[in-house]
Amino acid sequence: MSDSKRWLWPLALLTPLLPLEAWALVGATGFSIFWWWGPFFTYALMPLLDALQGRDLANPSPEESAALENDRYYRWCTWLYLPLQYFSLACACAWWAGGGLSLLDSVGLALTVGVVGGIAINTAHELGHKSSRTERALALVALAQSCYGHFFVEHNRGHHVAVATPGDPSTARLGQAFWTFLPRTVLGTLKSAWRIDRRDALRAWSLSAVLFAALAAVFGARVLPWLALQAAFAVSLLEVVNYIQHYGLLRERRGDGRYERCRAEHSWNAATVASNVALFNLQRHSDHHANPLRRYQGLRHLEDAPQLPWGYPAMMLLAYVPPLWRRVMDRRVADARLKQSF
Repeated sequence: MSDSKRWLWPLALLTPLLPLEAWALVGATGFSIFWWWGPFFTYALMPLLDALQGRDLANPSPEESAALENDRYYRWCTWLYLPLQYFSLACACAWWAGGGLSLLDSVGLALTVGVVGGIAINTAHELGHKSSRTERALALVALAQSCYGHFFVEHNRGHHVAVATPGDPSTARLGQAFWTFLPRTVLGTLKSAWRIDRRDALRAWSLSAVLFAALAAVFGARVLPWLALQAAFAVSLLEVVNYIQHYGLLRERRGDGRYERCRAEHSWNAATVASNVALFNLQRHSDHHANPLRRYQGLRHLEDAPQLPWGYPAMMLLAYVPPLWRRVMDRRVADARLKQSF
């Protein structure tokens, strides 16, 4: 069985440990700037590693795909994210409650914890697409930290139906800046989830309420503002990735008023190694939309699908600066649409 990244996947479990890594670095160096380790990891270290490691274009054969799908080793790489995620969250709450951090250090720690919560949403994305009731329940647990449990409802039953159409709140329109997309997608996702299944949405939100109440009871109410900040940052990380994934790509409307089937041309992809390991192959996004139940280790690189110039972490930085984003991406959208028309 061939998987060039087989022994790299456990490295994804370094992400939920970012707050503890920050604490260790502060202790080892005496520099409190390391409480900002999460943003540095996301916006500097990951793009650098992507640039150094090149691209991974290898795909499993059909026979290998079946073996990979049944190999439980890969499931443990996602399942173990959750206990590490919540251990880090509890440690962060203890540090906030201890009162030894400055305001700047506390903000840095909150953003570092937010990186953990943001990538936990991606872990929940992987788990929530599976038919296993256990994994779907774990997806809701992973989402509780970010208070974005309704993503579980809307993504599976909303986004995957309406992707690359004007009705999808998670599809960014051509020319739309991220900063106008963000409020639109947050509100639109919430409305869509409420319309699809308000009972499941309420159940997901209740997990967050219980989690935050328990943390406040154990560590004191002073942790609540920091919990809110980390949740907001986690959501912003998810939504900037959503912005990147389908920017400017649209399915054609047929004569009967229905949209054409979602194809490889309707998602942006990246073959960078480090960010694909950290994000459980999320950047092989076209194959995910074609085969949403397929586990991350079996997702394929599709050469004919639209390709980003860099991995998601570098593209996130670009998305924060709309003029630069449009200079890089709008011509690529035009090329993708032209290719799609043939």
